[in-house]
Amino acid sequence: MPRPTAAQLFYGSATVVVSTIAMLLLSQTSTGRGIAVIATAALALGLLVALTAASPRRRGRHAAPAGAARPTARTPRVSPGVTEITPGNAPRSAPEPGPADAAAAARAPEPRTAAVEQPVHH
Repeated sequence: MPRPTAAQLFYGSATVVVSTIAMLLLSQTSTGRGIAVIATAALALGLLVALTAASPRRRGRHAAPAGAARPTARTPRVSPGVTEITPGNAPRSAPEPGPADAAAAARAPEPRTAAVEQPVHH
């Protein structure tokens, strides 16, 4: 189980203190059993707030990872008067990188040569 964040500790502790004071003032109880019930309820509420307040949100199973490129439909550019594109009259332009190329480029770092490295002085 991961360790709680500072925000979770703060929210949980603040909830326990504030809810305990509020419930004691509203119920005006003075018996040991009433105070124990209120303290238990406040601790449960604080635990609930701490677990849900600052926890990172999870995406669904089919959600794309952050930064992934969305596939887009490309319409070829056609000169006026051209009705179909054949290899002989296709426009000459650099192909745009597709989603697979973008994902591969994001994963693979550029190779570094020794000339690029800064010398280390001891």
